[in-house]
Amino acid sequence: MSVTTRPSATGRLRLRLATLAGSAAALASRAAGRGSGASIKGTLLLRLAPGALGTLLAGKRVAMVSGTNGKTTTTHLLAAAVREQLRATGVPEDRLVHNADGANLHHGIASALSERPRATTAVLETDERVVADLIRLGRPEVLVLLNFSRDQLDRHHEITALGRSWRIALERAGADGPVVVANADEPLIVWAAQTAHRVVYVDTATQWTQDASLCPACGAMLLREQPDHVGGRGGWWRCSSCDLAQPTASWRVVEDTVVGPDGRVWRPELQLPGAFNVSNAACALAGADVFGVDPEIAVRGMRTVTAPAGRFGTARFGDVTARLLLAKNPAGWAEALPLARTGTVVLAIDSAAADGRDVSWLWDVEYEQLAGRTVVATGPRAQDLAVRLTYAGVEHRCVPDLAEALAAAGAGDQDAPVDVIATYTPFQRLRKMGGL
Repeated sequence: MSVTTRPSATGRLRLRLATLAGSAAALASRAAGRGSGASIKGTLLLRLAPGALGTLLAGKRVAMVSGTNGKTTTTHLLAAAVREQLRATGVPEDRLVHNADGANLHHGIASALSERPRATTAVLETDERVVADLIRLGRPEVLVLLNFSRDQLDRHHEITALGRSWRIALERAGADGPVVVANADEPLIVWAAQTAHRVVYVDTATQWTQDASLCPACGAMLLREQPDHVGGRGGWWRCSSCDLAQPTASWRVVEDTVVGPDGRVWRPELQLPGAFNVSNAACALAGADVFGVDPEIAVRGMRTVTAPAGRFGTARFGDVTARLLLAKNPAGWAEALPLARTGTVVLAIDSAAADGRDVSWLWDVEYEQLAGRTVVATGPRAQDLAVRLTYAGVEHRCVPDLAEALAAAGAGDQDAPVDVIATYTPFQRLRKMGGL
């Protein structure tokens, strides 16, 4: 439970003025068509009141979600579960704050918190790099840890270093730290969570294993065996040298269901596609349970989530209807590509700071599965993608401009929908273009 630290009168005044200045900057950003303004608001807020984040978190019940892939969707699912519980108990909705737009660094979280000063509960998507700070500042009750994959290689570098920072933060927090809901299929997550005072493990039946070859504890090779649970898609793992091994999970994904600790079977029946979203729902359900939300109420709330921060949303671009899928790294592409079932597929690639400058990961994605489809490569790094598609034997067109690429994709049949898979920066541009 968070400990309330009451700021001084001077501190409260500074926070109030900083919030007003940030809100004005956000309004100007929206008026100029430069985005929601959440980032600039939070940046200015923290610059004028450096201790604002801790003050805004004080006294709140906090649940956090982090991981390389799926954290925006999982946070939306968890927030929907908590919101449904609050609604069922007659608590006003403004008592819940959630950084729904996915702004998950210090400034984005501060911006979201400042929007609802009356909130007593916060469900926060948290970037991997700021998890340790939020454990210290927010004293969360629940921390959901999803996965670790190579992402933004020029910024995050070796993912083990991030896992180590989580491990240290949880150890320092001790009994005051969060209950960790951890993906048991991810060796680095399991190792990072070991120092928490309590861990609830979820068997997510993860398919992607290419980012976990070496033991994070000792560096030896990891061994994997076939799953022994019905309907499982992943594989049980253990270190070949030390005692680190996949723990027994109290929550399990079995095909399209989630099995709870008491053996009850929950069928999420989400409005979101993909087996990986069932895994996200399992983690959100376990987190909600720890947070005191009745699982039946939690599932009902999660079913209301449709297009979290534009993911899986459908929009009209001129004469073309397109569904937007976000894929930031090889693990994300491995999940997104099977969902692209339209005759024409648009692949949008950039290497801005938010995407990561290094696009060598393109060679780890199995684009070969798109052979025989109509493929359009677009975005500032379309030429790099075109080379990869050529080696994959995938016929394609290279149209760097996003708008022109969408028009080209719909040229044959404007009534036929188009799936668009994009990295972060073009995905955000497409959201804006499509009004999502």
